[in-house]
Amino acid sequence: MAEFISLYSGSSGNCSVIRCGEKYLLVDMGKSCRTTVEGLKTLGLALTDCDGILVTHEHSDHVKGLAVFLRKYPMPVYGAADTLDMLEQNGLVPPGADLYTLSGREEDVGAFGVTAFATSHDVPCVGYRVHTPDGRTMAIATDLGVLTPSVHAALSGCDLVALESNYDLHMLRTGPYPYYLRARIESPRGHLSNDECAAKLLELIQEGCKKFALCHLSQENNTPQRALQTVFNTLAAAGVVPAGDCIVQAQRRNEVSPPLTF
Repeated sequence: MAEFISLYSGSSGNCSVIRCGEKYLLVDMGKSCRTTVEGLKTLGLALTDCDGILVTHEHSDHVKGLAVFLRKYPMPVYGAADTLDMLEQNGLVPPGADLYTLSGREEDVGAFGVTAFATSHDVPCVGYRVHTPDGRTMAIATDLGVLTPSVHAALSGCDLVALESNYDLHMLRTGPYPYYLRARIESPRGHLSNDECAAKLLELIQEGCKKFALCHLSQENNTPQRALQTVFNTLAAAGVVPAGDCIVQAQRRNEVSPPLTF
């Protein structure tokens, strides 16, 4: 049995665990080392059982705690070449950190098989498709303004998908953000709306996926209730019954979310 567990998820910081047995991977580390370690302790996870950290991109809500964490607990870091170069050149990882480039083919990361796939954001950014040692598959994709065919291919056929549901369009357009920032978020290199996320979940359900984590919800332009209701409305219109036909869970901003097994 494998598990996906979000330690914290939102525009203020992101970090999640992909676990199978005793071994696990971390994806990003956008809050402090202390916050991350405390989250792992609540789950009873030993740092020595972590096979590595997958980094999606360079923005602070994904790498803020990385340098301090790696100084205290050295372990391999994986990501796209451009991202790893930027982290190294800007002191966002300690000198001499073990950095490994992942490309578009599956590669071994400890006990897991990991494939990086490009997402459409305003800096180089990737999502990850992960095969667990027990033969399960999940994918995580956040920070993407558009769902390209290659992203769909990476999400398709998974047992669990963790997908960004960043903003409610009405809240964004009527909220306090200035126009340039709203335009950036809505752009093809920005973030994914609740409506776009819901439409993709319906496609994936029709292809056989049954478990979903809604990730990276904006504090200012979304709520867990709005994100979930948008998904439920989309599914209901197609005759899909949440909890009966699938499980959809919104991930918590500042605390560990309940595990999703897959």
